[in-house]
Amino acid sequence: MIPEEYGTPLPRHPGDVRQCRPMTSAARDDHMRSLIRDVPDFPNPGIMFKDITPLIRDREGFRHVVDGIAAAQSGIGVDLVVGVESRGFIFAAPVAIQLGAGLVPVRKPGKLPAKVIAQAYELEYGRNVLELHADAISPGQRVLVVDDVLATGGSLEATIALVEALGGIVAGVSVVLELAFLGGRDRLARPDLHALLTY
Repeated sequence: MIPEEYGTPLPRHPGDVRQCRPMTSAARDDHMRSLIRDVPDFPNPGIMFKDITPLIRDREGFRHVVDGIAAAQSGIGVDLVVGVESRGFIFAAPVAIQLGAGLVPVRKPGKLPAKVIAQAYELEYGRNVLELHADAISPGQRVLVVDDVLATGGSLEATIALVEALGGIVAGVSVVLELAFLGGRDRLARPDLHALLTY
């Protein structure tokens, strides 16, 4: 269930009394930013990597991310949440639960066991391919695409193409971090793109 107000403390499961501290919007953003660290030269020299592992290790930070995405997309009415390999899975799964939707993984080649469709894309440090099960989405189903980072926009563009190739309707796109200086938002040109934090 989505909180009535973004960030409202909720038990993690029935009987669990541990809750997140109430915070203002600015305090939540500051808390999340403080848990994202820069790692230079990863995965290749010259890349400054935004590491989210401290964020998801922190109970409050992780809760704020999931609640923030779910609250921002709660009114669009989706049947499925598509998580992009691999860190997108981390956020897509709990968001799907909050939105009452199913979860569909978009994966790198060779990871999905049944018949797939594929889409190649360029990223800031190379080229890759994403795959989606050919029966994962039915025509007309409404889909929210979730990933961890929007950089140049290649992986999200490829994911959107895969969803639409199966007749799915991309009703929204959400990312935890947007690296605005890389121009991914302009490349995607989607007014429904939501970023929790922008750098």
